[in-house]
Amino acid sequence: MIYYDVTKMAGARQKSGLTRVSSRLREEMGSSVIPVAWDEGFREFNGWSKIKFQPQDWLLTVELFSGAERPGFREWMERRECRMAAMFYDAIPLRFPTVTWPQSVQRHPDHMKLLAGFDRVFAISRASQEDLTGFWHWQGVEPHAKVSSIEFGADFDGSARVTHATKTEPGTRPSLLCVGIVEPRKNQGFLLDVCEALWRDGVDFDLHIVGRINPHFGQLLEKRFKQTRKREARFHFHAAAGDVTLKRLYQEARAVVLPTQAEGCGLPLLEALWHGVPCVCSDLPVLRENADSGGCLTATVNDQSDWEAKLRTMLRDEATCRRLQAEAIKRPLPRWQDTMHALLQALQR
Repeated sequence: MIYYDVTKMAGARQKSGLTRVSSRLREEMGSSVIPVAWDEGFREFNGWSKIKFQPQDWLLTVELFSGAERPGFREWMERRECRMAAMFYDAIPLRFPTVTWPQSVQRHPDHMKLLAGFDRVFAISRASQEDLTGFWHWQGVEPHAKVSSIEFGADFDGSARVTHATKTEPGTRPSLLCVGIVEPRKNQGFLLDVCEALWRDGVDFDLHIVGRINPHFGQLLEKRFKQTRKREARFHFHAAAGDVTLKRLYQEARAVVLPTQAEGCGLPLLEALWHGVPCVCSDLPVLRENADSGGCLTATVNDQSDWEAKLRTMLRDEATCRRLQAEAIKRPLPRWQDTMHALLQALQR
């Protein structure tokens, strides 16, 4: 039996990468898993009723937490009532503490140490796997866990993959799309600098930014967005966009742009390719794990001239754009169903 941890995600209101992972995996796993949640009062997992774990059972968690956030969890782990598997996303709170939520910075070292006591840990990229094992080595932690990397699905809403390049109607203004929480790490302010320079240079296009505002770090960006919208009709900010709206924006985009300074995986890149849309992304090793197989252009992080050149190419070079569209459509991409099967197969070994 596989028990699926939904302690935080079951009641999550925000559409984030974590909620996407939790909900899509749970959808794909269906009746093969039983949802459970950590009960702080009883200091154990409960479902519809009290859970009686068996040694051959698995607890699978894709959540982020520390021992302090789950009183008694460390002691429950030590009892080893069942086998335990977890997902590891990234070490961003340790690498970029000045632009990460203080709660995340405080939580993350203990979270990463807890993972060492699991039986299996699935890192969401090879780069994340190296960050986790490197952290354990640095901290002198002898891991019990067997660590491997796993690919996320590109079909964010379960829709069919786009198999034909979309034709731009004559006279239609192209658009660029950026998806992600609005905060300094995601670099939307830098992207706006690049786009404003292109607009001043006569390049005509729309820019759509989709993402909730980080309440701790996003206020200055939110203020800038409001000021930009007043003077530039080609700039559009969507603080809240459901799957239907997001799917439409993907379908209408000439390219998805990902100017981020750090990622664990980069789901918008995969989701763009699923919709047959090329991606221009930062030249980070974690993004190149998916970008190098086709359909993408990479640009040097925070290099404005390089980003201007790459976006100008996407917006004005029809031959390059068509080539990248064809690559995006033809290249193999994982589905969340594939992610689910890979997890189940690993747990059965």
